[in-house]
Order: sequence, then structure tokens, then C-alpha cells
Amino acid sequence: MTLPHNPGSVGEPQPPQTMAVHRREHFREEEQKEERQRSLHVGSSTRKRTFHTSSEEEYQFSAADYALAAALVLTASSESSWEAHLRHQSSTVELEERGQKRVGFGNDWEKTEIAFLQTHRLLRQRRDRKTLRRRTEEKIREAKELRELCSGRGPWFWIPLRSHAVWEHTTVLLTCTVKASPPPQVTWYKNEVRIDPRLFPAGKYRIKNNYGLLTLEIRRCTIEDSGTYTVIVKNAYGRASSFAKVLVRTYLGKDAGFDSEIYKRSMFGPKVEFTSVLKPVFAREKEPFSLSCLFSDGVLDAEQNIQWFRDGSLLRSSGRRQILFADRQASVKVSCAYKEDEGLYTVRVPSPFGAQEQSAYVFVRDAAAEKPGAPGSPLNVRCLNVNRDCLILTWAPPSDTRGSPIIGYSIEQCQGESGEWVPCHKAPGGTCRCPIQGLIEGQSYRFRVRAISQAGSSLPSKTSELVVMDDPDEARKKIEIPFDLGNKITISKDDFEECGVVRSAPTNVHASEIREAYVVLAWEEPRPRGKAPLTYSLEKSVIGSGTWEAISSETPVKSTRFALLDLEKGKSYVFRVRAINQYGMSDPSEPSEPVTLGKKQVTLPPPTQVQAFRDTQTSISLTWNPVKDAPELLGYYIYSREAGSSEWQTVNNKPIQGNRFTVPGLKTGKEYEFCVSSVSEAGVGEHSEATEPIRVKQALATPSAPYDFTLLNCGKKDMVIGWKPPKRRGGGKILGYFLDQHDSDELDWHPVNQQPIPARVCKIGNLHEGHFYEFRARAANWAGVGELSAPSSLFECKEWTMPQPGPPYDVRVSEVQATSLMLQWESPLYTGAGPVTGFCISYQEEGSEQWKPVTPHPISDNHLRISDLESGKSYVFRVQAVNSAGLGQPSMPTDPVLLEDKPDARQISVGVDEEGRIYLAFEAPEAPDSSEFQWSKDYKGPPDPQRAKIEDEVDKSKVILIEPGLEDLGTYSVVVTDADEDISASHTLTEEELNKLKKLSHEIRNPVIKLISGWNVEVLEQGEVRLWLEVEKLSPAAELHLIFNEKEIFSSPNRKITFDREKGLVEVIIQNFSEDDKGSYTAQLQDGKAKNQITLALVDDDFDKLLRKAEAKRRDWKRKQVTGPYFEEPLQWKVTEDCQVLLTCKVTNTKNDTCFQWFFQKRERPDGQYDPQTGAGLLFIEELSKEDKGIYRAMVSDNRGEDDTILDLTGEALDAIFTELGRIGALSATPLKIQGTEEGIRIFSKVKYYNVEYMKTTWFHKEKRLESGDRLRAGTTLDEIWLHILDPKDSDKGKYTLEIASGKEARQLSVDLSGQAFEDALAEHQRLKAAAIIEKNRAKVVRGLPDVATIMEDKTLCLTCIISGDPIPEISWLKNDQPVTFLDRYHMETRGMEVTITINKVQSEDSGRYGVFVKNKYGSETGQVTISVFKHGEEPKELKKM
Repeated sequence: MTLPHNPGSVGEPQPPQTMAVHRREHFREEEQKEERQRSLHVGSSTRKRTFHTSSEEEYQFSAADYALAAALVLTASSESSWEAHLRHQSSTVELEERGQKRVGFGNDWEKTEIAFLQTHRLLRQRRDRKTLRRRTEEKIREAKELRELCSGRGPWFWIPLRSHAVWEHTTVLLTCTVKASPPPQVTWYKNEVRIDPRLFPAGKYRIKNNYGLLTLEIRRCTIEDSGTYTVIVKNAYGRASSFAKVLVRTYLGKDAGFDSEIYKRSMFGPKVEFTSVLKPVFAREKEPFSLSCLFSDGVLDAEQNIQWFRDGSLLRSSGRRQILFADRQASVKVSCAYKEDEGLYTVRVPSPFGAQEQSAYVFVRDAAAEKPGAPGSPLNVRCLNVNRDCLILTWAPPSDTRGSPIIGYSIEQCQGESGEWVPCHKAPGGTCRCPIQGLIEGQSYRFRVRAISQAGSSLPSKTSELVVMDDPDEARKKIEIPFDLGNKITISKDDFEECGVVRSAPTNVHASEIREAYVVLAWEEPRPRGKAPLTYSLEKSVIGSGTWEAISSETPVKSTRFALLDLEKGKSYVFRVRAINQYGMSDPSEPSEPVTLGKKQVTLPPPTQVQAFRDTQTSISLTWNPVKDAPELLGYYIYSREAGSSEWQTVNNKPIQGNRFTVPGLKTGKEYEFCVSSVSEAGVGEHSEATEPIRVKQALATPSAPYDFTLLNCGKKDMVIGWKPPKRRGGGKILGYFLDQHDSDELDWHPVNQQPIPARVCKIGNLHEGHFYEFRARAANWAGVGELSAPSSLFECKEWTMPQPGPPYDVRVSEVQATSLMLQWESPLYTGAGPVTGFCISYQEEGSEQWKPVTPHPISDNHLRISDLESGKSYVFRVQAVNSAGLGQPSMPTDPVLLEDKPDARQISVGVDEEGRIYLAFEAPEAPDSSEFQWSKDYKGPPDPQRAKIEDEVDKSKVILIEPGLEDLGTYSVVVTDADEDISASHTLTEEELNKLKKLSHEIRNPVIKLISGWNVEVLEQGEVRLWLEVEKLSPAAELHLIFNEKEIFSSPNRKITFDREKGLVEVIIQNFSEDDKGSYTAQLQDGKAKNQITLALVDDDFDKLLRKAEAKRRDWKRKQVTGPYFEEPLQWKVTEDCQVLLTCKVTNTKNDTCFQWFFQKRERPDGQYDPQTGAGLLFIEELSKEDKGIYRAMVSDNRGEDDTILDLTGEALDAIFTELGRIGALSATPLKIQGTEEGIRIFSKVKYYNVEYMKTTWFHKEKRLESGDRLRAGTTLDEIWLHILDPKDSDKGKYTLEIASGKEARQLSVDLSGQAFEDALAEHQRLKAAAIIEKNRAKVVRGLPDVATIMEDKTLCLTCIISGDPIPEISWLKNDQPVTFLDRYHMETRGMEVTITINKVQSEDSGRYGVFVKNKYGSETGQVTISVFKHGEEPKELKKM
């Protein structure tokens, strides 16, 4: 509600009622002080009431009690007086404010206020008295307990034993607290039988007494452990006992009983641990990123209990950010990253023992620029000093300018939710701060900024938060006064204003902000201001001008501040302001103080003392001295680079607050340098001095605790104990261990050694036989002594006499891969009844309790490579020794080993160094500085120092073979010591690999100058012969020795030798090449150790050809110097398209009587042609053959002289002609044709030329090469290439390809033998085959009958002929076309296919034409003969004719 306006109360002095209230309050405070002073006088007869549980009873205090109470009261009084002083001051201020608000409300309000203060004072007094009384009673009670504890008393149980119900195979811990003075003797009983740990298996019972806290630990409970357990304590003042029952139950499952999840959570709360580690995230602007972590158990009410923070600020889900919770997983996902999202992200999870946290840094790099070289985008855009129509916009500069400095910033604005971005301003002076004016009151705005450089404009920044333009003083004008239990009265100053012209002018005109490019002017409203809305008019005046000039603005000025952007540098101004409302304008204000534009903002200096320290294997920690006296500091940018590089890389893109930072994501083993720059609104400052190069390695820290103690041997009064090294070595070498021992019959632990034990095996003596001992240890490195281990199990000091061997120890795993690993161990110290003959290895899979053997039989070595394991699974291994008595005790199992291929796993590299030495090298940048590389050959110890030498460097080690041989073959392994993770590898050197390395070693030890081009031979224009070769670039000290026929030669008039070392060129020019130059030329080159020798042999045909060519060139050159005829074009050959060879040449400078002659093998060829008009000579060879091989010569002569040209068509020249003929012949091949034959189907192609020696043909069927066989025959003739398919079948269908090759060229022809083409060819084949069968089987007279036969009378005529036919033909003889009757003198005889007719005593009438007629089903044929019979004494007619 609003009270009536009382204009008279504004600005007047306070009324007397207010002063009276102040006096009353002061009086009450004095009364309170006096009452507290009187409370100190406490009489001895005063009876007080104390509170006990739920009932009250009287208690009589002694004189000592009252003295103690008085001291406590004095202390409380001093504390209360200090508190009262503070309350008095606050009350005074509150009353003054209330007095101002109370003015003008009359006596009723004053009375109400006085009553309220009185009630408040009474309640405060009552509370103080109760507090004083409670504190006094507590002090008295504590003092009594202290007196009782200090005096001797009998034992009594402060906390008794509690009964337990547990499942089988679990551990139960009985605890109680006893108080006694002096400390009592403690004895434990089970079912009234004293518990003696020595009578039970080692480690079954563990009894402790820790200053009155008594514990009995029962391990791996069984059903027999159920019963009543009693503890009896006694001392000189008394005895006490406490008992509890333990019930051991059989396990029924996780859903029932005390093992159920519901019971655990309801009783103990969730016990959650992280099962994954948050790792740094390197994201990019405008791209998504996520962080997630896993827990060991589900978290109840995860959304309320799991919290995510960024740089200490709680994160909640938003439009871009999702915080998700799943089963045992929590994650934060950002869909579109901005540089503002960069920072340290922390996840916090509640736990019964305190919240657990994990943190990781998220880096957001700049997105790719729209223009190459443009800077990164600004960030952290914020709106400050928001008024009705103006505000101040600030942002942070980008860390990466991409090599081009920022020259300014452009600002864009978006009104409301329109989504339309419009440029509104450019930041003056290039700073990160700019005033924005001309905004509309009541409207909302968002802003974004772009950085500008010479290369272009950056991407826009993330938008600012939405701001609403409003008067910031509006809330201060209203006052709320509470009264009556929740009611309040609201008073507005505007209610007291009048209407009309503004009577007073604005006041306090001053410059609130002065920059290089602008000044922000501020003032206060006139008082009274009036009810009407105000605007303001500003005026300026240059000092000394004496005139005032109105300052124009595009929109009315509604706020009490205004930015001036057009002032001139070097001038001083004064300003005044007028207030305007609808009724008029006020008088001008008082002028401001002189104002001048400020100096140019400069960037802040870099921080000093930037130091880098090791952190982890991939991170470096940085610290620096912060920049002092720099309120404008926005933070720091960090830059890094690898040692030796000149380009700095940005580490963070959001300014870091503070003076320390951890840089993650570095390469292990690399050296880095760092620098830091200060960030302010003026920009990014200069880089600090670079840190010293620092190698990324694990920082040195104290090691974690050793673990897994085991008993290796035991005598009557001594034990040998072994243990595993710490999982975390602290980045340094373990210098040794400090061991403690504890006798179960004693209370205290005793140190075993004063000096560290370097080994992980220790023999402890001076023990008591039959006693039980436990041990614990600490590891020490250069950083100090590490954590104390948990106590070991109880070991009984009893001499071992069993025949079986003891446990092996130091079982270690190395060379872990996806499916294999290497297991090594040490032999047991106790061998039993006989020597150890072997070892049995067994393994256990994750989640299983069954041990399985690795090998079916024991092995003799102390190492084993285990293969064929399942990738992605975890395994545990143990080893047992075997002797003649059997299997011994198992070793301590290894830690679980996860089989996987590590992406960054390093292998042993094998090679040859610059000196030619064969080496095996292993590099481990992640190894600690104190690590050693332990090499082994065949896992039997270090390599033989006489055969191999080990050289260690920083993070690297080499094994160098001294004299490589077969003895060096084998497996070389290396292990890096003192590393938290396994760093090991192995390599098997084989004979084949060693031979290659030895060859390479020989080449390096005996280097060869690289040959680029061997000896080349050229004939120059005048007939000189040039010999040259080219090698790699040589040094100026290189030497050349040129040997000719075993003698070194030097430059001479006939042989000019040139050696260009820069180009690696050796050149020999022989002026007059002759028989004297025949032989071998050898160039011997040497450059340091490198050598080479290149030989050229100019002998036999090579020399003869070169000599002829040189002479020809020399002649050509000489003939051009004379006037007689000569050959302009030498003799050369050409092959025509018809595969004919033409030999051509051309003569010039001829006359009519010039004679031209052709010669072959020194004999003239008259068929050669010559055209005197053109000078062309032509010799035509129709079909070139081997007979045309020889020397061809063309000669021209007249009275002026003669000239000739020679063409040697032998050797290569002849081969070239035949190759060309083959090429043209291949090109002349006609398309493949298909022809049916009586044998099958024939595929052929016609060619103009074919030569078996220079042309090759290959047939393909369906891309498969065909070979001649029973059904396929391929052949060639001079003009045809064919393939004959005998007895064709359906499988012969398909595409057939003929490839004709001549030299390096080949041509392919194809035809498709399928479909109708195959059917037609098959039909023709069948027709011809049938015709051939008929022709073969028909009846025929093959031979035997002559055309004419003469015979004398009375002689015997015998005619025999051979017939054929299947079936055997019928035979008949004819005489003058009439059948012959075989009677009397005529006889016919048939023997097989031979038919004979015999005519005895021939007569004249027997003359005539005889014929034998044969016939079968395939046909018939007649064989005829003419018989002439002549008488005795006559001459045959045929002879007469002759």
C-alpha cells in the first residue's frame, strides 16, 4: 500500500520523537550490561536445575563447581559483550533508518515501534540466559569426566559388543570400546573357550587393541564360526565383560538378507566409487563435445545427488547443454560448443565418507575462419551499466590472431527474438569496451562481436545474455516497510513529486569513464524532479572559448549518462546538462570539471617468473607471478611450442584466472617451451620470457604402498618374506623398502631394518618358534618414504619340512598384446626334498574361481610365452614348482592383466647405424628419468658382453652386435624398470634378417658413390667419340683415376679428359678414333670413404660399329668441305604397307656424267634404281629373307671425286627390319573368320606377312590361354593364322581372341563363336564330315590296272587290282561292257582287297576293253584296261605306232 503524500517531510530535520527512540534504545543496552554484571555474583546457596534425559532432578553443586562456573561466566560475559557491541551498532543503524522512515506517521506508529523493541529485547535476554546456562553445565560435566578419567578405575564398556549375522565366506569384525585406568588385560573367548590364533590357520583370527578400541576379526567365516564370543577385560581395579552372538548363514543370493542392495543402501548409504577417469577434452567451436564418467554402483536420486561444475559454478541443463544420468553413468553433453564453455569441469558424487570428485579441463579451439588468416572470435560478451537507452558492452579478445594483429571490432545487435542481426557500432580505438546508445526503453537486446584484422573478419562471438532496457534506479525509489506478520507498506518517491516545470537543474555532472576515443558523462536527476518523464539536453564548451554548444543526439537522452564519441584530442571540455519535461526546461547545471580524452590504452605487461614443472606423462604444470596493480586484468593466455620450433600454439582460448595451470595433451618425452600473456580490454599483451625447455615426464612423488606379502621360506627362528612393488612408483627409482614386524602376542610393531632393503625379498631373524607374525612395509624413492602398506596375513614361525617345493616368487607379466603375453618368475627359495624339475602354470579368467592349466606338462624354463588368449578379457596367473615329491605351493597370483593391443605400444627396431653397426633399439619416452633398460637374450639374462654392447641414451637404449654371426640369433627382450605401467618388447632375430642387415652394414662400411648414368658413347659431328658417365654430386676432394687397358691415362691432344665434381660428370673426348683406342676404359672414383669403379669395354662388334660410325661421321663432315658429289641422305631402309623393303638414299651436287652404283656383299646389284633428276637412289626387296642379310653399299662418282654410303643389314638392323615387318603384318591381319571343316571348326585370319621368329601368336578362349592338344591345333602359314577345333562341343562356344605380338607391340582380334555362328559352322562341319565318310567308305578301285596291256597269243594274262570300301564291295568284271563269264580259261581270285583275273591261253578274241566293277552301299566305281592280243611273229600295235 502507498501512504498519503506529505510534502513537508522531505528534506526537513528529524523530529524530537526520533531522538527519543534513540535514547530509549541506549538506555536499554545499559540495563542489559548491568544485568550481566550482576549475574557474576553467584552465591554458594543457590540451587540450580539441570536437565537429565527426560526428567528433571535437583543437584547440589560444590564450591569447586561454583568456581568453575564463575570462570565460564566471565568468559561468556566478555564474548557476550563483544556480541552486544555488534548488535548495538547494527541496531543503531537500523533505528536511524527506521527513524527516517517513521517521520510523519504520528504517535501510533511510534508506540508500535517501541513495543516491538521491548519485546525484542526481552526475547534476546531470555535466549542469552539459556545459552549461558547450557554452556556452564557442559563445562562442568566435561570437567567431572576428566577428573574421573585421570584417576584409577576399573574397566567398563563404553560401547559393548554387537551381535552379527553374516554370510558364509565373508569377514566379520567384532568391536567394542573399553575404558579403564590403568589399561586392562584383554582375553577373547568363543563359547567359553579361549581363542588362541596360533592354534588356527594363519590369518583366521586377528586381535587388536588400539587404545581401548578392541577388535576381533574373523576371516572367511564358515558355519562352524557361529557361536557366542566374549571379551573379558580386567585390571587392578576391577573386571568387566561383554559378549555378542555371531550367526553365519549360507548364502542365498543377492536379493535376500543382509547382502541385498536394499539393506546395504538403507543401512550404510550408497558407497560409490569412480571406475573411469575423466580425461581432457579438445573440442572446437560450433561442434559438440561430451564428458562422461562411470561409477562402481548406481547412485540413488542421481539427478539430485550428482552435480557438475565448471570453474566452480554449478551447471544445469539448458538449450545447448544436457546433463544426463544413466545406470552407473553420468555425462554432460554440449551440442554446440563456444569458447565460453572452456574450463575445468568437475563431477561431484556423494558418499558415506564424503563427496568424491573428478575433474578434467575442456579446451575449445577456434572454428575454421571464413577467410584464411582471419582471427579467432571474441568471447565473454557482457552488458554493463544498463540504463533506459544505453549500456556498456565488454568482451575478451581472442587468443589466436592467426598471424594478423587485430585492428578493431564490429558489433552486431538483435532486438528481441527477431533473429535479425544488424551492425550497430564499431568499437572505437580497437579496445574491448564500447558504449551503445540509442536503444529503446523497455525493449530487449542481444549483442555479438567480430574481431577484424587485415586478413578479414572473424566468426561472430557467442551472443550476450538478453538484457531489457530499464531505469536501474527504479527499484531504489521504492521502499517497503514490513508490519503486522507479513504485511508491508510500499512508498515511492515519485508519489511525493509535484507536477509542473522542473524547478532545479541536474547536479553532479562529471565524467564517469574516460577513454582514448570517448568519454561517458554522468549526472544526477534534479531534486525535486517532478512527476513528468524527463529527458536531457547536453551542452559542451571548449576551455577558453567562452561559448556553449549543444550536443546533438539522434534520439532523446533519457538516461543520466551519455557517451561522447566526437571529442577532439588535446582539447579540454566542460559540460552542463538541462532537464526537460512536458512543461518546459530547467536551468543549466553547474559546469563539470574540465575533461580531456584519455591516453591510449596499452596492453598489460606479461607475468614474470613463468616456471614449468613436471606433472604427468602427458601434462606440465605452470606457475607465474601475477601482474600486480592491474584491476583491468581479464586473465592470462598460455602458449606452447616444441623445443626447436618457432611457432607458438595457443593452449587456452578462454582467459585463465589465477597464476597456475596444468597443460594436458602433450607428447610424452618431447621437450616444450611455454610463455604467458596478460589479457585486458586493451588486448593481449606481449609474451613473457619462454620457460626453459622441459621434457614431458611423470613428476617425482612418493610411491604407493607395497602389497601381497608372501612367505617364501621358514626356519625355526627366521622367515623369508617377499612382496610386490608399489603400483605407483612415483616417477623415480625405488631405492629400497622399510619393513615392520608384529608378533600377534604383542601390541607394538617393531622395525626390521634401519637402512632400506633394495630387494623385494627379506630374511627376518630372531623370531620365536610357534609365534604368529605379520608384516608391513614402505617403499622409498628420491621423493621420500611412501605409503604404509596394509598388514600381511599372519605367518607362523615354524620350520618347513614338507618334501614339496615352496612357492615361486616375483611372477611378472610383460609384452602384453591382444592374445598373448610373456610370463616370467623366479625359482622357489625352498626346494623341498629334491631339486626343482619343472613348473606348472595356471590361469584364472575374470569372474571365475576355477584355475586352469596353461600347459599339459611342466616346463623347465623360468619363462613362458602364453598365446591363444581371448582379447578384451582379464586374466590372473600363478606358478607352482614341481620336484620328485610332487606339486609345490602356488605363487602369489599376478594382478589382473587385460589383454589388448595398445595403440601406442613401442616395438624394438632393428637396423644399421651410420657406422655400419647392426643394432636393436628400443625407445620409451614415457619412462621415468631413473629408469633402466634391462636387455635379455632368450630370456636367460643380458647378452654376452663379448658379442654385444649396450649403449643407453635419454629414453633410448641400443644393443649393438660386435661381430654379427649365427651365435647372435635368438629373441632379444627389453624391460623398462621403475615404470608404473608395463613397458617391454621383444624381437626375434632370424638368419634371413641378419643376412640382410649384414649386407646393408657392408654397404655402409664400404660406401659406393651412387651411379646416375653409366658409360655413354656418342659420335660428335666431326667424328669425335665422346665417352661420358654421371654420378652423384661429389665433394671438391673427390679423385678420378682413368684406366685404359690397365694403364692410367691423362688428358692429351687426342684424348681430352674432363672431371666436373659439382655435376658428378666424367667426360673423355677422342679426336681421331682408331684401332689404337680399342680396349677397356675404367673410371675409378673416390670421395672420402665412398668409392666406385665403372668400366666400358670397346671391343669386338661394339668397337667395329663405333669405328664405322665415327669414320662415317668424319667422312660426312669432310665431304661437306669439298665440291664433288656426296650423299645428302645416307643409306636407310623403309618397310611399305605391302611388307616390301626399300633401301633409299639421296645424292646431291651431281652432274650429267655422275655415275651411281649399288653393291651387295661387294657385288654390284644391277636391279638398283637411280633418279638423276632428284638424286634419289632406290633398291627394292620384294620378300626379305635371311638370304638378303649382308652389307649394302651405294656409290656415286664423277671426275670431281666419289662418295659412298653403307648400310649393314646384319644383327640389330636386320632384326629391326623383321620387327617392323612383323608389326605391319600384325596390323594387316583381317578380322577373324569361322569356317566349318570335315575335322571341326576352323578360325583364321589372313595376313600380308608372317615370320615365326619375329611374330608370336596366342589364342584365348574366354580370357583363358589355349594350348595345342588333342582337340585344339594352332598354326600359321606365310599369309594365314589359324586355330582348328576338332570335334567341336558346346563347351567350345564363347569368345575367341587372337593376340599377335611383334616386338613391344601387340594386336588383338576377337570373334564370338556362339549362337547362329556356332550352329552354322557345326552344320557345315557335320556335312563335310558325312561327305568325307562316304568318300572314304564307298567302293573304289584304288590301283593296279594299267590303261593298256598287250600280250601274245597262248600266253596267260593276269590282271590284278586293289579295291577298297566299307563294307567290302561286290566285285564283277566286264568285257566290252558285258559281264564276264568265268568258265574254262577265265578265272577270278579275291584275296582281301586284292582282286586278280586270269585268262589262260589268250586268243585274239580276248582282245577288248575290260573293266572291274565294284559296288557297296556308299557307291560304285569301274576300273578299265584295254587288252590287245597279237599273234606269234607280229609286232604289237602300240610298238608299231612308236
